Amino acid sequence: MVTWTARSHSQGYCVSKVLLEKEACRFAGEHGISLVTVCPVITVGAAPAPKVRTSIIDSLSMLSGDERGLAVLKGIEKTSGAVQLVHVDDLCRAELFLAEAAAADGRYICCGLNTTVLELARFLAHKYPQYGVKTNLDGDEQQLLEKPRVRVSSEKLVREGFEYRHNTLDEIYDNVVEYGKSLGILPY
Repeated sequence: MVTWTARSHSQGYCVSKVLLEKEACRFAGEHGISLVTVCPVITVGAAPAPKVRTSIIDSLSMLSGDERGLAVLKGIEKTSGAVQLVHVDDLCRAELFLAEAAAADGRYICCGLNTTVLELARFLAHKYPQYGVKTNLDGDEQQLLEKPRVRVSSEKLVREGFEYRHNTLDEIYDNVVEYGKSLGILPY
């Protein structure tokens, strides 16, 4: 069995990512290879990576004041009906879980939580008041969703027996602020 994780959060890469996944599935089918793909959403949490991934910058945008990252979150919510998050530890555990599951086959979505920009802003403003997170979001509040309109489902992954350890905003953001400080995204 081969496992493959498709990671990319930029819309320009989404088409390429889908085409690459389709080609990988075609190739695997033609050559008798069992292929499992893991499709993560915005991945949040400290990782032993020497270079920061865009998902960390975007997930910390409300704390750092990065308007571009906030625009990415708003764009995701606008196009998909929610902001989908997964903790990096859960993503890694899901990849290992599926690699070891004999019955695993096909595509698996890895999403620990569906939220909204407004919900996230309120959570971050409450948990990290020192960063002065805006909860009015420059008058966008009327356009932003109170609750997710659509939920990305990890039902197939959960049916296989996988359990998320981080499925609340508090659990997902538990170590990413310190990680953001260590990377220079957030001030100390």
